[in-house]
Formats: sequence, C-alpha cells, structure tokens
Amino acid sequence: MATSSPHQRDVTSEWLATRAVEAEPTRLLDDEPEVRTAATDIGVRVSATLRELFVSCDAGLALQQQFEHLTPDFIALHDLGTRTSRSLLARLAAASSQAVQQLSIRRQGFGHELASLEFVDLPTPGGRALRLYSTEVDADTTTRHAMAHTLLGHARLGVLMVGALPAHALHTALRPLQDAMRAGPWPSRQLLLMPLAAPGNLAQVGSDMAREAHIEVQTTPRVNRPSDAWNFISSSWNRLRDAPPPSVPSGPRPATAGAAAPAPHADGAFEFTPASAPVPFDRRTSPAAAAHSSPVIEAPLQSYIDKVVAIKGMVSACVFDHSTGLPLVHAGARPEANTLASHGQQLLSAMWASSRAMGLGQTLPEAAITLGQHHLLLRPLPGRPGLAVHAVLDQTQANLTLARVQLQNLDGTLSDA
Repeated sequence: MATSSPHQRDVTSEWLATRAVEAEPTRLLDDEPEVRTAATDIGVRVSATLRELFVSCDAGLALQQQFEHLTPDFIALHDLGTRTSRSLLARLAAASSQAVQQLSIRRQGFGHELASLEFVDLPTPGGRALRLYSTEVDADTTTRHAMAHTLLGHARLGVLMVGALPAHALHTALRPLQDAMRAGPWPSRQLLLMPLAAPGNLAQVGSDMAREAHIEVQTTPRVNRPSDAWNFISSSWNRLRDAPPPSVPSGPRPATAGAAAPAPHADGAFEFTPASAPVPFDRRTSPAAAAHSSPVIEAPLQSYIDKVVAIKGMVSACVFDHSTGLPLVHAGARPEANTLASHGQQLLSAMWASSRAMGLGQTLPEAAITLGQHHLLLRPLPGRPGLAVHAVLDQTQANLTLARVQLQNLDGTLSDA
C-alpha cells in the first residue's frame, strides 16, 4: 500500500480552492459601506489624505457636475495678487490637528492626472466636518481658472485674499471672475474680500461687484495673521449658517471681525502662532465662562453680540460679567474676549468709584472713549443686571455718534429675548 510523503503536494485541495463558491449570496454594490460613503463625497478615498475622481470630460466641468449633484456646503479660499490660501489652509489644519487632503481628478481609462486641489475638513461642535478648499489648483492654465471659478461659484462662502495690488491691477485681476459671474452658473451669494495689504479702494470695488452680480459682498479690514483671517471667516460663516439665505442684497457691508494689523511681509505671507488660532467654528463663548452661562441666557446674548459686531466699523465686542470680569460671549477679532472683559471691568470699576466719590450717583456708568486709532464703547446691558458690553471700533471706518445710537437701539433685542 502506497503511503504519502509529508512533503507531497495536496493537489486536490489546491484544485478545490480555485472553484467558485456556489453558496455565496449575491451582493449589490449599493450595499457596500465604501460605496455608500463615496456617494456622499466627491471621488473615492484611496488613502488617508487622497481622494480620486475619474472623469471622461474636462476637470472643471466634472467638478461642477459633482457640486450640482451633491450640493455640499463649503468655503473656497481664492488668491488675488498673492499666494496665501494654501498656506492658510495648512496652518488651519495644523492648528485643528487635521491633515490637508487632496482631490486628484484623472482621465477615465488612461489614469493620467488632469488636476489636483487641496482641502481640509475642520471639525465643528455638531460633529459634522466643514470643508475648506483652496482654489490654487495644480493644472494647466485653462483648467486652473475654470476650477477656481467653479469652486467660488458653488461655495457657500467665497473668500478672496487680496494682495498688494494697485487700483488698475485689481480691476484687471477681478475681470475674469466678474466675467465668470455673468456667464454662470453662479449659485454662491456670499463673498468676503480680505485685504492682506493696504485695502485702497477695495471696499468700492466690492460695492460695484455686489451691485452688478446681485451678491452680498463684505470687505474686512487689513489682516496679516492667520488667526485674524480665521476670525473673519468663522464670524462670517457663523452668521451665514444661522441666517436664512438673503434675497438680493442692497450692497456690501463691512465684515464683523478684525482689527488694524501690522503690515505683512513683502510676499504677502502670514505670520502664525499655532496657539493663537481659535477652535474651528466653535460658538464664540469663552471657555472660562462656560460654566457660568446657561443655554437660556447664552442664545439671546449670542444673537445680541452678533448684531453688535455688525455695526459699521466694529472690530471686536464682548459681553462680560462686570463683578467677576468673566467674558460670556464674544464676536470679532482682536482684542480677544478675556482682554475686553478684564479691561472693561477695570474701566467700569474706576468710573463707578469716581462717581461715588464725587457724590454723582450709584448708577453703573456708560462711556465712549477715543484712542489713537480706535473708539471704545462701554455700557451696562439694560434688563441684564451685572452684565455689560465692551466694544472696539476702527476710528477710520466708524461714526462714533451713529454707533452709540445703533448700540442703544439693540437694547430692544435683549428685552424681546
């Protein structure tokens, strides 16, 4: 009787392994988790930081079709006379412990890359990521311009980062964008102009764009730090997210954050300290005061501070508890919440002590103070014992008397709430 060697190949088992498994049930592609995930985003994820989209048409048209099909909410960062959007994207990603990701658009059947663009998904308090794209696309010139216009045209918020351009160069640089708006499709209704150098006539240019294209255009003060730029962007996004889409705006309005900043480097690059970047898209409530503010109080106060910071020329504003010096809600850029609250408390305490010492009354005072380039407004909140608002306005943009009247008119919003 023949015996098998322990080294003899098991031919039968190898042959069986090549047979079809007849008992395996049929599976539909739509049931695959990775397919369901891909259907809610552009392209297919092939690595932790790369998505690929295979197309049979031009990259710009393919991206437009994806946006029209998926209708995503995102922010587009666009450079005008500078190359800053990618740098800002990378620094925001680092400050948020996220990775910069890439979307590669490739030709179907051939695989060669038509275009590549970068984006970052920033976490929000609700758990849903918000995407920021840079329109600085790696592609040929025609494709690069087409994709940049597609990104801006379908963004919920478009951000134009404007470098040091003289008036004639600014009009020349904006002309392709204005032509794309006229040609359409251009569903985006919100545009933020952010000068990285002296703004010049940028506000007037924004006014003309708003009137011609029937979109809402905001122009920020000059910025040169990513944290300032981020405050402008997040402040605009928070208002945009909380408000219904506008109809036809009457014209531009100033952005609700920001302060006069030192001049940027000659190349328009930002200086950046990671610790200075705020938590992405968190509600503008100070962590130090979180334990002291209830949701019932916070909602009307947040609505109030959003209206305060929308006053023309307003740079930063904070509602604080004048007995403890703790900030409750804040909107705008610098000074930050803790600085406004602590110095507001000191000013109120000094004025209150002087009033009592001179026998002029025990009522909490109200003040309007003019500094070198800024105005300070300090007043208690009616109907909110123990609370006061400290606001900073840019002297070159604000009318102090008008701002005081507008601030007083907002008292009714607190009473209604």
